[in-house]
Amino acid sequence: MNESETNNAVLINNLSFQYGNQNVLENVSLQIKKGSFLGLVGPNGSGKSTLIKLILGLIPLQSGEITLFDQRISKFKQWERIGFVSQKANSFNSGFPATVFEVVSMGLYGKVGLMRFLNRKHKQLVRDVIEQVGMTEYIHKNIGELSGGQQQRVFIARALVSEPELLILDEPTVGVDAASVKQFYDMLDHLNRDNGITLILVTHDIGVMTDHVTDVACLNKTLHFHGNTADFEANQDLSSFYGHDVHLVTHNHHHGGH
Repeated sequence: MNESETNNAVLINNLSFQYGNQNVLENVSLQIKKGSFLGLVGPNGSGKSTLIKLILGLIPLQSGEITLFDQRISKFKQWERIGFVSQKANSFNSGFPATVFEVVSMGLYGKVGLMRFLNRKHKQLVRDVIEQVGMTEYIHKNIGELSGGQQQRVFIARALVSEPELLILDEPTVGVDAASVKQFYDMLDHLNRDNGITLILVTHDIGVMTDHVTDVACLNKTLHFHGNTADFEANQDLSSFYGHDVHLVTHNHHHGGH
């Protein structure tokens, strides 16, 4: 038993959640193994954002339990092990007077403290993650001067700078052009495969996603499917899950479109 326990990044058991008397999640159980790349899909209002907020400890549990790296969420203190890139990153205030370097440095506040100055090691770490997401040439540019796709990379760098083991991305490609989406997924592949970071990607982009993720979870209040990508692609029963016809369009790797 213990061996399998230590292999989980996230373990969710019998999770239910209501807003008022409206059920948002019903009896969801989900195991996310370390090193996996999970695509979380579902129609609007299916509870995906609520599930993410619960995993991040942003809203309190009502029933069921969540374990992060083998610790119950109520006892979990090592939040720097978990990075988060929200959908809101794209609606960033373009007038905000901060350079790419400064924005990424903000990701260290949890480690360094708000008023402490960054030492040489921290500054190198910031430069390293900026290079990792391919934004070195923009390091002194103001964040407002960048395209949506470039800004999104900067926010991923900000999440990566605290060296998380789990990275959660909520609809990260909204408003990003197709060519940037392709590069973006390649970058996530690299973080997952080469850096061993566990990824949870909330997305509507089913076709592109299945070229990259290792596992898929389909959520619509309850968990309708959880398994590897091949099983998901073989499952033609998606339309009943979405409540309307859904055709799974898979793209080959040279194609970055939707």
